[in-house]
Amino acid sequence: MSSTQKAEATASSATPAVDASPAGALTHRRGRWIGNWDPENRDQWVHIGRDIARRNLAWSVFAEFLGFAVWALWSIVVPQLNSAGFTLTVDQMFWLVSVPSLVGATLRIPYTFAVPIFGGRNWTVVSALLLLLPTLGLAWAVNNPQVPFGVLLGVAALAGVGGGNFASSMANISFFYPDAEKGKALGLNAAGGNIGTAAVQFAVPLVIVGASGIALDRAGLMFIPLIVLAAVAAWRWMDNLDNAQSDPRSFGAAVRHRHTWILSFIYIGTFGSFIGYSGAFPTLLKSQFPEVTLPLAFLGALVGSIARPLGGILADRFGGAWITCASFAAMALGAWGAIAGLGQHSFTLFFASFLVLFVFTGIGNGSIYRMIPAVFRATVLDDSAAGLLKARKAAAGCLGIAGAIGAFGGFLIPRAFAASIGASGSLVPALWVFIGGYVVMGALTWAMYLWRGSAVARHGI
Repeated sequence: MSSTQKAEATASSATPAVDASPAGALTHRRGRWIGNWDPENRDQWVHIGRDIARRNLAWSVFAEFLGFAVWALWSIVVPQLNSAGFTLTVDQMFWLVSVPSLVGATLRIPYTFAVPIFGGRNWTVVSALLLLLPTLGLAWAVNNPQVPFGVLLGVAALAGVGGGNFASSMANISFFYPDAEKGKALGLNAAGGNIGTAAVQFAVPLVIVGASGIALDRAGLMFIPLIVLAAVAAWRWMDNLDNAQSDPRSFGAAVRHRHTWILSFIYIGTFGSFIGYSGAFPTLLKSQFPEVTLPLAFLGALVGSIARPLGGILADRFGGAWITCASFAAMALGAWGAIAGLGQHSFTLFFASFLVLFVFTGIGNGSIYRMIPAVFRATVLDDSAAGLLKARKAAAGCLGIAGAIGAFGGFLIPRAFAASIGASGSLVPALWVFIGGYVVMGALTWAMYLWRGSAVARHGI
């Protein structure tokens, strides 16, 4: 090779590849890093950007689906542990159900910042492979009934890494889409992840039953090939964006804004209820209606997941605050129906009432996510570009904070059930507390965002 050819080859290897499509300007370098990404550039978006974004969204949904499934894994395993040789009290069982939610909620903020630091594709690979820890740990623990409860609790806590996946996945996809299509993309991403909770509660009871009896280790082992597939697919087909940058100032602005904490509190009532009831529902059904052997618990998480996009659609049509208030009213009614079902020992009434609860947790989740940007827009003192940009950044920070705080409901609700059973031998006191909470949250939503005397109500939140 001549010296000229060598020089050309060296220059070619050192220079990032430039996309030659009409979209132009995109650069590609080793490690699937993309430079000059601008989804608001119509030409770039139409010619090449949309296809890249959709490919990343598809594999992001799959990885997040597995994250939610692993996060919820103990919810369906715990009711079977005593049949597998363990001797757990009701309180211990609810600890095993609730601790993954506590860990997952805590991880959501750092997972959000992981995408800009490591790259969306790279972090999806890492976060997917981290799911091997709770699945392999579960497969080992359930085959050893002699392990101390503290060790068992520690293994269950590992499942919390699945809850963190939601935050990083949502943050990553938000960078790929233009504002006009971001809501739909994030809605699909969230719904696809939420369905993982229903899927695991449907599939695990079918998989763990073998010819020789219940094989609980299969509940963890069944996910190993899927986790490996998610990691390999993310490595092969997802991308990192050079300009995906976190803005700590958005979190700072959100932290200082009182509506962040009001909306986060309200979100505990919707998403916290969804993830809390999802975790506790299999245990509740088995303890309260042991005569019912059909594996129906998955239907709660399924209808709640499907209803989430509907909440956003209804909020766009009627206003997020109205739909959120209606959701809390329906949830209070559902909890009252569950109390009546327990009093009559009617599985049909109890189960149907919980399905109402699940549906309206999903609708409320969608409506509150629609409310957040509307609330922060309404608080802008001027309509200048700088003022609107500041509001968008504060709303983005609020979404992250509310998502983390809301997930703590997944810990609080099972613990409330455990305390209720411990104190009275019944679920009824806990359900009355939840009804009171929904009344308070509904009233707060009305007072802050619908009452005519509210400063932001005139903006149609």
